[in-house]
Amino acid sequence: MEQRTQADRDAITIEIAYAFVSACFAAALTFGAVYGPALAFSLPPAAGRALAVAGKIVAGAVFLLRITHILWRFARRPENDGR
Repeated sequence: MEQRTQADRDAITIEIAYAFVSACFAAALTFGAVYGPALAFSLPPAAGRALAVAGKIVAGAVFLLRITHILWRFARRPENDGR
């Protein structure tokens, strides 16, 4: 197995940072979409708590799926892509 160059290590670092930031953004949007009705309408407290829990679960799943998708796509990239 050959050594990775500094450019390869930098590309991996940037891709991980991009995956993390975009996953956080997607999870925040998802949580807002699920929990938003509790803020917009006067719902009973139990419904608000249920929406908060559901929003956290769905946002966590979106976070993990987004990171997995981005990093798998990066890992499957051809080594010699013409650059």
